[in-house]
Amino acid sequence: ADGGNSGTGGSTADPSSKDFPGVPFSSLDFNPTCAITNYADPSNVRNCELVGLRDLNQGNSWVRDKIVDFLNHLTDLGVAGFRVDAAKHMWPGDLDAIYSRLNNLNTDHGFDSGARPYIFQEVIDLGGEAISKSEYTGMGAVTEFRHSDSIGKTFRGKDQLRYLNNWGTAWGFAASDRSLVFVDNHDNQRGHGAGGADVLTYKVPKQYKMASAFMLAHPFGTPRVMSSFAFDDTDQGPPTTDGHNIASPQFNGENTCGGGWVCEHRWRQIYNMVAFRNAVENADL
Repeated sequence: ADGGNSGTGGSTADPSSKDFPGVPFSSLDFNPTCAITNYADPSNVRNCELVGLRDLNQGNSWVRDKIVDFLNHLTDLGVAGFRVDAAKHMWPGDLDAIYSRLNNLNTDHGFDSGARPYIFQEVIDLGGEAISKSEYTGMGAVTEFRHSDSIGKTFRGKDQLRYLNNWGTAWGFAASDRSLVFVDNHDNQRGHGAGGADVLTYKVPKQYKMASAFMLAHPFGTPRVMSSFAFDDTDQGPPTTDGHNIASPQFNGENTCGGGWVCEHRWRQIYNMVAFRNAVENADL
């Protein structure tokens, strides 16, 4: 949180004093420094600092203005939507106020007139905490981590496949049109962010392909396909050419990746099921 004071574009910052002149943000734009210690207390979770990261006060009109300006700039450039990281650590009312001021998608980039940005919010809710994903589903989709957990247990053989006959909200998931579903993501494949021994990753390719095929064949939710690089250390970065510059993937004869890149989206079993889902769309089972 206090590391580095120079950005790649030349901007400077002093995180320790909450001074970010490139925006600009000052200490007046942040919540008081405190650590998150109690997930049973929504105020502690939303007003204090996640792993020491400086916490903007999104109830502050200046902060809202700068966030809205930035997101609308991206929309003007052709961005179609936004993933809201750590949304659980932000007040739903503040997020709603920000989302309501976002511009429609830019028709110059092929979007329909009046189309809105697709918003999905990272809300880790496996139950047992004071904050629920239901507080966020009225504003957009949420990352349905229960889907990742449950599909991992099933295809690891800890639950029976016959239980999948009522796959969906009966498993505690959010509504289908509000669920961003996935087998794994960049965090939980490393044991972070609701990660655990049941999460499937590229390291168990047979089970991973089966689970991905089921997710893509089933009409529930909006599926997201992972595309990874290989790692042994959970803090390991992507392949590089010199320790700094990210290396381009290498491609073999089957159009899969090499050179340290996994590229699950190029696995035959997965890209064929993407085509299947696109063909059947939301048809009933």
